[in-house]
Amino acid sequence: MNLRQSALKGWRAHALAAALGVLAAGALPPLNLVPLLFLAIPGLLFLVGHAPNWRGAATRGLVFGLFHHMAGLYWVTNAILVMAAEFWWAVPIAVPLLSLVMAVFIAIPCGLARLVPPGWRRLLLFAGAWVLGDLARQFVLSGFPWNLLASVWEMPGLLGLVFMQPAAWIGAHGLTLATILVTGSMALSWRFRFGALAALIVWGGAGLLRLREPAPPSGLTAVIVQGNVSEADHRDHGRDPQWAARVFDTYLALTRQGVAEAGDARPLVVWPETASPYALAQDGGAREAIAAAARPALMTLSGTIRFESNAVAHNSLVAVAPDGSLAGFYDKAHLVPYGEYFPSYAHILLGEQGFVPGPGIRTLHLEGLPAIGPLICYEAIFPAQVVRESDRPGLLVNITNDAWFGNSSGPRQHLAAARLRTVEEGLPMLRAANTGISAIIDAHGRITARLGLDRRGVLVAPIPGFLPPTLAGKLGLAGPFTFSLFCCGVALWRFIPGTKRKIQCKK
Repeated sequence: MNLRQSALKGWRAHALAAALGVLAAGALPPLNLVPLLFLAIPGLLFLVGHAPNWRGAATRGLVFGLFHHMAGLYWVTNAILVMAAEFWWAVPIAVPLLSLVMAVFIAIPCGLARLVPPGWRRLLLFAGAWVLGDLARQFVLSGFPWNLLASVWEMPGLLGLVFMQPAAWIGAHGLTLATILVTGSMALSWRFRFGALAALIVWGGAGLLRLREPAPPSGLTAVIVQGNVSEADHRDHGRDPQWAARVFDTYLALTRQGVAEAGDARPLVVWPETASPYALAQDGGAREAIAAAARPALMTLSGTIRFESNAVAHNSLVAVAPDGSLAGFYDKAHLVPYGEYFPSYAHILLGEQGFVPGPGIRTLHLEGLPAIGPLICYEAIFPAQVVRESDRPGLLVNITNDAWFGNSSGPRQHLAAARLRTVEEGLPMLRAANTGISAIIDAHGRITARLGLDRRGVLVAPIPGFLPPTLAGKLGLAGPFTFSLFCCGVALWRFIPGTKRKIQCKK
């Protein structure tokens, strides 16, 4: 043991932390190599336990988190490369800087865990503090809860589907808490390891039971249009009227094709984010052209820029009725900083404002359709923040443009997050992505139809039905927040002031 401890100092400990962070990233979508997490989390706890003090443990956690997020978020660079002429300088620093900020939320649990003795208390404090950090990530600096460990269970096939289901009761953050407790138990005695195995068996059994809960069919059909227009073309030709007309005609032609494939059904047509080069809220002629191409569809939903009378611009979803009128709209509320808007200080320096956020989550009530919960782009990655529970929809519609990220992990991870939202809320989702991956997802997170990356075409399939409100949907973020606080409280109970016990820093 002394040899191992002496070898785990300085750069060797940091190198091992970095390797474990990359290993943990392999468990995330699209690889979903979940067994790697049974090595990475116990390995990180081992490093924490052999750190000289809590500062050393936090540093090791910071290194783990930095390399974990760099491996999981490498695809962000693709978006910068689209604008390389202006932002070439950001290519080498953007992902490391973002990853460093996110790594802080792993460093803190590692530092705290070092303050209690090894064993189940350390694991409880580590897991609870990790999830509290993930909850903070959902709000700090506009929020970016990407690559939650819960997403490792979004693996292809029945096994992944089964192990996703508890998110309906405990949410994605609760699923992360369970994942850390189970994988971290490998660092404890055999008794805890067998307990973790038993927990996995119960976990799987509960998932199988939920999969047997039927969702009545909606009786409706969806036509999802995937135009496959590259972001480079948008940037190079976006101001060219002829190019805009060609793109619009492409979407109209695909819509006619999809409606024809739907046969006698009156479908719901969905175009992705930024699909229309025209401002549909103001352009009645463009709406009429869409309505004519979609006839006899019940409604067409499309991404567009919406302008208000004072020239304020919103990234929006609009509903085009069969007569070409504007049946409703939703303005994106959760904007991407520096991508869609500039904070006030940057606005002063750069002289740009970007989009203005909408008022928040809302439900669209459109004739002939179940109530719709619209989500634009990465709004779908925020657990417990996709549905207005007081006006619960029967269908989620996520429009997005993942063309920025190319054929990388980004679009696949985005789809994984969307699947978790359907399980959490018990609601089906129609997902229209400009360059893919477009999909229809049922209320159990099962993908019933999909159109892959870099393909132009239409997806025509039945719209799944919805399930009753889930426990996770009712509790929201309060559920996992309470679970995590409970874990931390139990771990620290013997060490709180007044118990005449001091915090021990044993190795």
